[in-house]
Amino acid sequence: MKRETALKILNEVRESYDKIAEDFSRTRNFFWEEFKPLAKYANIGDRILDLGCGNGRLLDLLRGKPIEYFGIDISKNLINIARQRYPNQEFNVFDGLKIPFDDNYFDKIFCIAVLHHIPGRQLRNEFLQETKRALQPDGKLILTTWYLWNKPSFWLSLSKFTLKKIIGKSEFDFFDIIESWGKISQRYLRSFRKSELERLMVRNGFEIEKIEILQRGPKNKNLFVIAGKKNKE
Repeated sequence: MKRETALKILNEVRESYDKIAEDFSRTRNFFWEEFKPLAKYANIGDRILDLGCGNGRLLDLLRGKPIEYFGIDISKNLINIARQRYPNQEFNVFDGLKIPFDDNYFDKIFCIAVLHHIPGRQLRNEFLQETKRALQPDGKLILTTWYLWNKPSFWLSLSKFTLKKIIGKSEFDFFDIIESWGKISQRYLRSFRKSELERLMVRNGFEIEKIEILQRGPKNKNLFVIAGKKNKE
């Protein structure tokens, strides 16, 4: 995918989340049970970035922990909701790629269900390079993406977009799809395979400590990664 095409799609992702912000937030009032163990990665005194924070619900997962929290998101409407829900926390809009903090600033970066909305190999590399830049040398990245391969509805979408790609009617890459949010909007999704995500992380200078599939209910799964910066030899 060309970079200009990917940037256009990323802007459409932003517009989509601005449109669905209220509805989306209502479906994300709490953290799902299987994600609760992620709280153990936040330690006393950590400076934490919630990268793609949405309505800020990660704060509920980290409630009671003495940490320094910052949330950023591409959607200004979701940021406004987060500020209303947690008025004593810092939330800011960003462009989806450039993290507005200094090098080596964070002990932990939580990136929950965000990477699959970043289109194109080049932008995904830029996104992960920025994440690595903002992470301390001994810091940890806690990242999840949707895992769609067990859902029948996904295979129908994948077939549709694969055919369009083959006949030259789509600018998407193979394994990219669009998911509708009712009749309100549509969202770009990258359907990651476990091996692909692992290669992507390693290529961008991360050392993977753990990568596995988390089950969320009977039908939904997520890829889950814990990674640190790869030591330079």
